[in-house]
Amino acid sequence: MAAKDKDLNDLFLDTLKDIYYAEKQILKALPKMARAASSDQLRAAFEKHQAETEGQVERLEQVFEMLDKPARGKTCDAIVGILDEGKEIMDEYKGTDALDAGMLAAAQAVEHYEISRYGTLKTWATELGMNDAARLLDQTLKEEEKTDQTLTQLAKAAVNLAAA
Repeated sequence: MAAKDKDLNDLFLDTLKDIYYAEKQILKALPKMARAASSDQLRAAFEKHQAETEGQVERLEQVFEMLDKPARGKTCDAIVGILDEGKEIMDEYKGTDALDAGMLAAAQAVEHYEISRYGTLKTWATELGMNDAARLLDQTLKEEEKTDQTLTQLAKAAVNLAAA
């Protein structure tokens, strides 16, 4: 298909593949982050988000099904870079009081990326008349925003103080 023939439907599908890939990568990273966390609260937050992410992947698969398309990811360079930064923090700050603060910050970078993607996908789904898809994407968007708020509260109440 020539670039000039592409439309919002194509962009929606490409972005859906992008976030699907991202969620699968996040599922691989969360157990490692949970194991590396010294804060029980942070570990619990990572574990809770892992369970949520599994549900988010299932919702994305439902959206693919609605489109009659296979659920396939497309390499997302943005999430690869964000997760690589998280791994770097885990390596460079292992055994220090600042490790949890660094991992929490990396997790929030992931959340902010996901929030932007899900917000965009929800808007496009609505524009394209895909109301069921928009509802599923909105459910995930709300979960991501709640996770971000939880991480912010945890950072302010405990993790950043321990790092200082």
